[in-house]
Amino acid sequence: MFDWKKPTVQMLGRWQPWHRGHQELFKRCIEKTGQVIIQVRDVEGVSGGDGQDDNPFCWDTVCKSIEENLLEDGYKRGFDYEIMLVPNITNITYGRGVGYKIEEEVFEEEISKISATKIRAELRKKGDL
Repeated sequence: MFDWKKPTVQMLGRWQPWHRGHQELFKRCIEKTGQVIIQVRDVEGVSGGDGQDDNPFCWDTVCKSIEENLLEDGYKRGFDYEIMLVPNITNITYGRGVGYKIEEEVFEEEISKISATKIRAELRKKGDL
């Protein structure tokens, strides 16, 4: 069961759409604490900030995609992770060390080159978006 008081890794993003790079990031995150909160920015049809204007997927579609993809690797919502709708967060600020780390995960080129922008373009080309 997801434990709201247990140390948890936060993943914040648009997830437009959720893809293999996000999946690999999740796998690293869950190794840190055993559970992850995936925060989905509410950006359907609006700008998510500089260079983030293409946001065709709604909250329900994003959640379904996350759940289906993570289940393929055996991860279950409500147990290994939870999904939370959040506002269109464009800045994260903090005043001093307050008990958490902000970390960037670096991946091999095969994962790093995955682009949701290219995925959306391909979906449009196929008529799926």
